[in-house]
Amino acid sequence: MEIWRLPISASQRGKLISAGYTSLSSLSSISSSDLARELNVSESEAMNILKVASHSRGSETSNASCSIVEGAQSAWDMLHDEESLMHITTSSADLDNILGGGIHCKEVTEIGGVPGIGKTQLGIQIAVNVQIPNDFGGLGGNSIYIDTEGSFMVERAFQIAEACIEDMSEYNRFLRKDFQECKIKMQPQDILENIFYFRICSYTEQIALINYLDKFLSEHKDVGEGDCCG
Repeated sequence: MEIWRLPISASQRGKLISAGYTSLSSLSSISSSDLARELNVSESEAMNILKVASHSRGSETSNASCSIVEGAQSAWDMLHDEESLMHITTSSADLDNILGGGIHCKEVTEIGGVPGIGKTQLGIQIAVNVQIPNDFGGLGGNSIYIDTEGSFMVERAFQIAEACIEDMSEYNRFLRKDFQECKIKMQPQDILENIFYFRICSYTEQIALINYLDKFLSEHKDVGEGDCCG
């Protein structure tokens, strides 16, 4: 189990991770006094953290064999699951081909590179494209955008939303008869309303948000079909 899953306060998790403790095993051999000194907390608080960690390790060990059995899956089922996975288009045919059809759902896709190559642009594009309706080959979901740099540009998001709707209109013009109806139904502001934006300024805030996402997703079911961008 990783530290950020421990049932302790977000502040305590942040201090542990900042001090280099990322897994339960990393806490197995440290004393409460040493931990208190490293985290700059009281020894009683450190003892409580170690107690919770010890209990979590025990639960994890006792459930390990059961989890393995319950998680068994045939190779055929795995192949079927992979082939049935939905993808989010990047709006670039070449990039979609490189990625095997676009951004894969239920997987983590990391886009890296030097500043200025378009990582933020791509993140905004995906946050818009995940909302493309099912009739147009999309997921019809909502998205969460987690911004750790303050680089999200709402004006650019609006422009991308306009372009996305125009692309769908072009598609509809050639393949459907209800073009006018579809064009009126979806507007750029509708797309922006379904991008849930979080601005994160510290590592502690990021850990706190990760812990909050379960509750947020339970209240916003459509995001479950969408995408999480960083």
